[in-house]
Amino acid sequence: ASTTKIIIQGLAMSGENKDNGDPYYCSEQIQIPPPLPDILKQFTKSAIRTQPPDVLAWAAAYFRAMADGETPPVKERLEMATATQKTDTGLTPGLLRVLNKQLGPKKQVEVSDITEKWKALNLPEERLQELFQIGDFTGKVEWLKFFAVACASLCSDLTGTMKLICEQLTADPEGGPARVNFDTWKRLYTYLYQLNSEADPQVMEAALGYLASDVERQKGVIQPRNFLHQDCPPLQ
Repeated sequence: ASTTKIIIQGLAMSGENKDNGDPYYCSEQIQIPPPLPDILKQFTKSAIRTQPPDVLAWAAAYFRAMADGETPPVKERLEMATATQKTDTGLTPGLLRVLNKQLGPKKQVEVSDITEKWKALNLPEERLQELFQIGDFTGKVEWLKFFAVACASLCSDLTGTMKLICEQLTADPEGGPARVNFDTWKRLYTYLYQLNSEADPQVMEAALGYLASDVERQKGVIQPRNFLHQDCPPLQ
């Protein structure tokens, strides 16, 4: 609260004309819009959680999203560096979750929309172009396919990718079973598997065949423990 008050006082003082001889006004004489303190407070908390490299660019995207009634580019919590990344791409599970919240509801998205949200998070454009190339994404694309390719860029193998997809898409609380709809999981697994032209289709069919009984017992959902079980054939 004290920090917000200092900011507001600073804004009030900075608005004075010091060159024309007019008297200074104290902060009590400035009419502060009632919502402003809470807006600044929420903005500050969001910036701390997200830790954007370029605060000004991120702030512009944040307030633009708020003004348009869209999901702002804000992480749910402060995130430490991800040790499982193949390379330092700048993308993290937390930032990927932000992108999914912003673009996931649209189902089909323009490449330009992905680019805009990606840049708002200060992520490297060259990495985005690599993901577009991997999935051959142009024009309007299915968001979940781009999302799956982005998940794969954060993991060392397909098993880890499918686990991350479950954790990202689940409605279960953090630390829960991370259940997702099997049809969605199967579609993304099949898509990623087939990106490798040399992959053996029989390997994929063996894994899906084994998982069918688990999915039926769980009423159409799958969770990581199913495909991480020692008896499950490898996903790749």
